Amino acid sequence: MNAHHHPLADVQSTHIGPNTRIWQFVVILPGARIGAECNVCSHTLIENDVVIGDRVTIKSGVQLWDGLRVGNDVFIGPNASFTNDRFPRSRQRPVKFLETTVQDGASIGAGAVILPGITIGAKAMVAAGAVVTRSVPPNAIVVGNPAKIIGYVDAERRAATSALSISDETGVTETVVPGVTIHRLPRITDIRGSLTVGEFERTIPFAVKRYFMVFNVPSLETRGEHAHRECHQFLICVRGSCSVVADDGRNRQEFHLDRPDVGIHLPPMIWGIQYKYSPDALLLVFASHHYDNDDYIRDYSDFARLAGA
Repeated sequence: MNAHHHPLADVQSTHIGPNTRIWQFVVILPGARIGAECNVCSHTLIENDVVIGDRVTIKSGVQLWDGLRVGNDVFIGPNASFTNDRFPRSRQRPVKFLETTVQDGASIGAGAVILPGITIGAKAMVAAGAVVTRSVPPNAIVVGNPAKIIGYVDAERRAATSALSISDETGVTETVVPGVTIHRLPRITDIRGSLTVGEFERTIPFAVKRYFMVFNVPSLETRGEHAHRECHQFLICVRGSCSVVADDGRNRQEFHLDRPDVGIHLPPMIWGIQYKYSPDALLLVFASHHYDNDDYIRDYSDFARLAGA
């Protein structure tokens, strides 16, 4: 089936895939490229330098300006606003408009505002009315003005609560992410105070060659967002609290660390994210390898491909 054009639509482009439906009062300029099986709702404007993938839904009242790149299976809610010039002036055009990318499977809620030159990661969700001023990582859920991360898609659906329930017994707890384990370390408390202890290659399941600490993190910041090819990591929030997301490319789970006798083991080829830091948080990380930049996988799409996802 060829693309369906409503008779009241002004479709000037010939680069429109099969089974795409374009409704009344839509304006599409000649240079635009639109994939197959898309649904472009009424009162939408699509400029020349716009590329749209397959199976994209664009609801009413959306304007897609030059420089926008939209992947496959993207949802754009009604009256979402894209921009392509940080300092617009009447009748003054930049040499090149900033490029904004919405990756595969992302969703943008009604009335959201997307500033230019950023990337909305694959399967990310932008809440209605959010003002997105910085790039959004894959799978992240962002809300507010300015938009901040409040969670990750599917991370909370795999457990009864968003944080794993930790028993009071010393030991190791398996998680839904294969290889990722929660460790309850010994804790000794008496009138003089409390002590917690761990032994490398015993309670901490590898030999340690490096440690680092993360602290004074602004509340909006997200850290980690990478995987390791060979390095193991063991994370303990020794003061305050933070959340850790573990992702193997198929399974994803979020854990809340808020006590110094609980740690999480992230083996190689696990995408790790830390966020929701409390103002006083101090995160201690033990690593099995010395620092090696080549051991890092920093792009989620590369990680998913290497993980076979």
